[in-house]
Amino acid sequence: MPPMGDAASHRHRPVPGILTFIAADTANFILFFGYFMVERLHQPALFARSAAQLHIQLGLLNTVILITSGWLVALAVEAARAAEMAQVRRRLLGAIGLGLCFAIVKAIEYGVKIADGLTPQTDAFFTFYYVFTGVHLLHYAIGMALLVATAVMARTGRTDTGFTGWIESCALFWHMVDLLWVFLFAMLYLQGAR
Repeated sequence: MPPMGDAASHRHRPVPGILTFIAADTANFILFFGYFMVERLHQPALFARSAAQLHIQLGLLNTVILITSGWLVALAVEAARAAEMAQVRRRLLGAIGLGLCFAIVKAIEYGVKIADGLTPQTDAFFTFYYVFTGVHLLHYAIGMALLVATAVMARTGRTDTGFTGWIESCALFWHMVDLLWVFLFAMLYLQGAR
């Protein structure tokens, strides 16, 4: 049995700020997704017809890219806990490289949609599509900036608990970006799949 002081201090550790942010952000997305589902119930034919115009292959490719990038970030956290900074850097650079691929695929997809005349003004579905994927891109950009900052910090060879806490927080944020995309992929792309 651990000494009483250790158990007490373990119970009263504050919740990391990133978890509070993720919980609040997730609550907002749940409200947005709920509103989307209500609108979808009112216009099922329109939403199905519009969703069928999305390229499910591009959505799936971006899903695989983000999940793989998230896996590399998780491996970087594991390496940081073991103070293997060379592994941290390599894994983070791999995650960042894959993350850049996500942006390229998304830019191609946006370009194709706009060239086809599918804009936020096309209909309610495409308004949701551009708003949701745009807000996700904002989260993605923040996540990429955090990963780049973490890779720069890893170059200094820091192995203290402050760095470990930092990389864990960044990883949690990046996993939230992954998870949001998985929900967006299912809501937007899969409903139009045939």
